[in-house]
Amino acid sequence: MLQKNIHISPQTLATEKIGKLLFQFALPAIIATTATSLYNITNSIFIGRTIGAIAVSALGIAFPIMNLIAAFGSMVGIGASSLLSLKTGEKKEKDASLILGNVVTTNFFLGTLILIIGLYFLDEILLLFGASEQTLPLARNFMRILLMGNVITHLYWGLNEMMRANGFPLKAMNIILISVIANGILNAIFLFGFGWGIAGSALAIVLSQTGALVVEIIHFCRKKHPIYFKKESFRINLSLTKHIFSIGAASFFVKIGACMIAFFINNILKIYGGDLYIGAYNIVNRIMILFIMIVVGLNQGMQPIVGYNYGAKNMHRVWDTLKTTIICGTIITSIGFVVAEFFPTQIATLFVKSEINNQNLELIRITKEALQIIFIAFPFIGFQIVTSNFFQYINKPQKAIFLSLSRQIIFLIPLLLFLPQTFGHKGVWMSIPIADSLSVLATFVFFLQQQKQFTSPKTKFL
Repeated sequence: MLQKNIHISPQTLATEKIGKLLFQFALPAIIATTATSLYNITNSIFIGRTIGAIAVSALGIAFPIMNLIAAFGSMVGIGASSLLSLKTGEKKEKDASLILGNVVTTNFFLGTLILIIGLYFLDEILLLFGASEQTLPLARNFMRILLMGNVITHLYWGLNEMMRANGFPLKAMNIILISVIANGILNAIFLFGFGWGIAGSALAIVLSQTGALVVEIIHFCRKKHPIYFKKESFRINLSLTKHIFSIGAASFFVKIGACMIAFFINNILKIYGGDLYIGAYNIVNRIMILFIMIVVGLNQGMQPIVGYNYGAKNMHRVWDTLKTTIICGTIITSIGFVVAEFFPTQIATLFVKSEINNQNLELIRITKEALQIIFIAFPFIGFQIVTSNFFQYINKPQKAIFLSLSRQIIFLIPLLLFLPQTFGHKGVWMSIPIADSLSVLATFVFFLQQQKQFTSPKTKFL
């Protein structure tokens, strides 16, 4: 696609300039994560403009459940890729194929289990997340098809993480880009050509990921690559799986936390506002995720550099990598703040046609208000996200989990329980930037403590 699919050797991680390495690893990940986020936004726009404001609210019910399902696959993929980088830095290449095989077997069993449970309790789950009589049929049609392709989704993302961590970031990016492009084409055909509506959009996601998974499987079947599929690697190693889960737990709890927050917010907004307020939060969340996923791409670029050098005890390079990533992450979230604060109406009108009916106009008004309140503390979130993931990459999952939970659960849930009682739906919007500010302070304290333990005066970050 954009560049030749090269393999970056592990030794380069210990010698190349940090800025160049971060660019090489992060740019493909940023392009891939941004492309995926942009598709989700475009998907919401297509559905909102073809079906209406209530369909945007239905997606607001479905998306957190999608994230809940993806949390399990993410835990395996990110945990395994982080472990792979650590083992490579420690010169334990023999463990690599075993890690790869366990990614496949673990994701297969997890994906199948979630498929069975999800289909059986689908309506109950949707109602639990705030679905109403209007939004339930649409959300059900969307989620039913996605659940049928759940195993494919888990394997697709897990193998992509392994490919990136093993020195093929450009190829991993290109596979995601091809999937996103195919997704967009199929989405347009199914929505506008066949008139399949929200179910057609879900089918486009599954089919595009199936094609991408086939390409990944072919890659790992080739023995010329550093790691590849071996028959003996597919046996589940409980000790290894436990280690993968422990490292990937931070990412898992980030997504679980986001799902819990969506659960609380949807149900609180159902009381203090209604379906349109849930739809407005869905739009705001799409925009937040766009910028957060760019920072996530940065983190993915940071991960192999930090993991290898930490395993090799090159602490100076570990901290230089962290410093560079924090600066870039802060710039990105600051741009998100400017966009949300100064162009809220333009953002809202992308998702629904303002001239159609009063329902659409009301959704635009609510979304504008939510954007300007929720994004107040957003410039500082880049630091929080980068630093909390850094602890995960240096094999300190407990700290990473706590910092991840601090933003989405520890601080936010109590605020959501009390502020809406006084301020109504505005209390929901206010809770988010207040919790963000508190989590940034907590992260800074952990950051200073870690700096004292692992740096000398010559390598101190501050």
